[in-house]
Amino acid sequence: MINRMIEKISLVFAICLTGLLPAVNESAAQNVSKVGTTAASFLEIPVGPAAIGMGGAFVSVANDFTALYWNAAGVASIQENQFGISHTDWIADTRFDFAGLIIPLSGFGTVGFSFTSLSMGDMKVRTVEQPEGTGEYFSAGDLAAGVSYARSLTDRFAIGFTGKYIQESIWHESASAFAIDAGTTFRTDLFGGMTIGAALSNFGTSMKMSGRDARQFIRVDPTKQGSNDQIPTDIELDSWDLPLLFQIGVSTNILKNEDYRWTVAMDALHPSDNYESINVGTEFAFRDFIYFRGGYQSLFLDQGEAGLCFGVGMNSSMVNSSLLVKFDYAFQSMGRLENVHVFSLGLNF
Repeated sequence: MINRMIEKISLVFAICLTGLLPAVNESAAQNVSKVGTTAASFLEIPVGPAAIGMGGAFVSVANDFTALYWNAAGVASIQENQFGISHTDWIADTRFDFAGLIIPLSGFGTVGFSFTSLSMGDMKVRTVEQPEGTGEYFSAGDLAAGVSYARSLTDRFAIGFTGKYIQESIWHESASAFAIDAGTTFRTDLFGGMTIGAALSNFGTSMKMSGRDARQFIRVDPTKQGSNDQIPTDIELDSWDLPLLFQIGVSTNILKNEDYRWTVAMDALHPSDNYESINVGTEFAFRDFIYFRGGYQSLFLDQGEAGLCFGVGMNSSMVNSSLLVKFDYAFQSMGRLENVHVFSLGLNF
């Protein structure tokens, strides 16, 4: 039995690497990674401790409320109403939060609603003349609100779409955009029911900051006496594209019976603002009561900070089993940056 399990793992990872390594090698030949050339980079922050605990290899798994972020097609397999919130103590003392609601419409597919927020505390406004502060404070924040729809076209194939509104703001400046996510999942008969998932995220309009902070007053012709030096002008800022991301992944159960389930997964990422990389992860579940997860993010990514991840989860039935409460936690190593802790609370009802 152990030999068969090892053989399954080897075959799955060999198939994945055969298809993914050419893309990795091609990206390594590039000289420019395009990091920092897109707007709304908060859309690239991974969501949910279940997914992060598996190293972000979640596109083909996508089996909880965070599927609204990873792959909208995954919510088609959720049979109960589900609500969840996730909180991340993100780097540089910022807070990253996600909330999702999934409602199956028997026979008509599944709808979902999601909200994402990156926020920070107020900071002093400082100038060269007043380095200790002017007495004013400013803040910055990002948000995205989405509506999703998913449907199983067959007992093996599902599709999903998300339309979302995105906004970024800092002090009196703001920018907004609209985007679409699309995803699919396909369950095969290979290796005990291997699932293939693919998702395209953040295909939408560009973003341009505007607001009163970009307003200045100038003198049109300083060589002419008596000319007005209070002519209002607006500084026109550049537009920036959203961080388009294509992901494809596979997952399968190496071991599954009434007591145990052992899942392995692998995703390949092709972002518009960085090199290609690979995420790998695994989850071991005991009686769908307690979960142990581990993974590694950003394999083959040059100068990537994300790395080792692990996490745990627990289910608890309440109110005569009509309400299922799930708690998850994940740790994410960020190299030279601060390590990240992620928590979530989910409700099935």
